[in-house]
Amino acid sequence: MSMHGRLSRIEAICGHHFDDQELVSSAITHPSAVEGMGISASYERLEFLGDAVLGALVSSYLYEHFDEMDEGELTRLKISLVSGKMLSDVAEDLGIAPLIIMGDSERGTGARGMHSALENVYEALVGAIYLDAGVEASRAFVERTLIVRVTPELAKRPLSPKSLLQQCTQKEFKCAPVYQLIDQSGPAHNPVFTSEVSVCDKVEGSGSGATKKESEEHAAQDALARLGYIASDDSDRSDAS
Repeated sequence: MSMHGRLSRIEAICGHHFDDQELVSSAITHPSAVEGMGISASYERLEFLGDAVLGALVSSYLYEHFDEMDEGELTRLKISLVSGKMLSDVAEDLGIAPLIIMGDSERGTGARGMHSALENVYEALVGAIYLDAGVEASRAFVERTLIVRVTPELAKRPLSPKSLLQQCTQKEFKCAPVYQLIDQSGPAHNPVFTSEVSVCDKVEGSGSGATKKESEEHAAQDALARLGYIASDDSDRSDAS
């Protein structure tokens, strides 16, 4: 498919014509497709922005529409709604998968690689729309594609390890966990990421995974066990230094 065709289809999915075509082009470009080029050539920076914008939009919507829920319920509802699986499912249902520009090294990762790419591209598109047209345009996209999936039952889902660790450490230590990628190994088509998590400047857990986010979840799980918030038998622990 030509680039013009990809961009036209993405604009139709977003319900928005981009004045800045470079934004939407970057939003659908996997880092593997632009190795050696500038950092803005792929979706990574837009994903960072889109994650923050998405979080704010979802939080605002839930606060306004679920006034009977307490902080814990709202937190669980938000986390379920912006989870990687939810965003990946939404992006796939929108037909984004065949429009993502991926390098040869990433095409061999199969479903795992596509799941991560779909999640990242959705967040990048939120960021791109925000930069191109402002918060209301981003809100319209998020409400049309993601918010429509919200149900009170989502608030009953358990917290992810990262979310649970943040909730526990903020309550007990008054500080949020900080994650750091400490190693990346393996071939480009099957990388292994290793991350550490620190609480109040002390390393409390480490973990590895096929994506950076997965390694952070495993590090959080390790920290939860080490700090005594969950039984060690519940954690796929990896030793932290």
